[in-house]
Amino acid sequence: MTFRLLPKDVKFFGLFIEDGANLELAGARLREMVDKFDRLDERVTEIQALEKRGDEIDHEINRRLEDAFITPFDREDIHELTSRLDDVLDGIQAIAETLVIYDVTVPTVECRRLAAIIAEQGVELHAALRSLDRLKGLEPHLEMVHDLEHEADGLSRAAVAKLFRNGGDPLEVIKWRDLYNVLEETIDAAEDAAEAIERMNHKSS
Repeated sequence: MTFRLLPKDVKFFGLFIEDGANLELAGARLREMVDKFDRLDERVTEIQALEKRGDEIDHEINRRLEDAFITPFDREDIHELTSRLDDVLDGIQAIAETLVIYDVTVPTVECRRLAAIIAEQGVELHAALRSLDRLKGLEPHLEMVHDLEHEADGLSRAAVAKLFRNGGDPLEVIKWRDLYNVLEETIDAAEDAAEAIERMNHKSS
C-alpha cells in the first residue's frame, strides 16, 4: 500500500475530469455529425475547438507537473494519460475532417456504429476519471472501454472485407478503407487511455 506523507495536489483531479468531459463532448459531437450528417463545416469547427480545448487542458496539467513538489501519481503516468487522451481527441478531429475532405455523401452503417463506439468510450473514460481520486469504481468503466474495442475490432474487419467483396468504385473503396482505419485507430487510442488509468490505479492500490 502506498502512503502519502505530503498532501496531494487535488487540482490535478479537477483537470483530469475536465479533460474527460471535453473528450466525452467531442465524441458526442462526432456521433451527432455522423448520424445527422448536416452542417458539416460547422460541426467540424466545433470539434476542432474541442480538440484545441483539450490541448489547453493538457498544457495546464504539464505546467502543474513542472511546478508541483508532489503529484497524486507518478509524473510519467500522468504524462502518459494526458498523451493518450489527446490521441483520442486528435483521432476524433481527424475523422470529422476526413469525412469532409473525402466528400462523403452518406456514412455507412459501420461508420455510424464505430462513431457511436467512440462516443460510448468517451462516456466511460470520463466516468473513470471522475472516480480516479477515490480509486474506487473504475473497473466497470474501463472494462466497458475494452469491450467496446473488441466489438469495433470485429466490425471494422468485416467492414473492410465487405468493401473488397462488393467491389464498386475503387476510389470509394480507398476512401472508406482509410476512414475505417482512422476510426479503429481512435478506438484503440481510447483503449490505450483506459490502460493508462488502470496502471495508475494498480500502482496506487
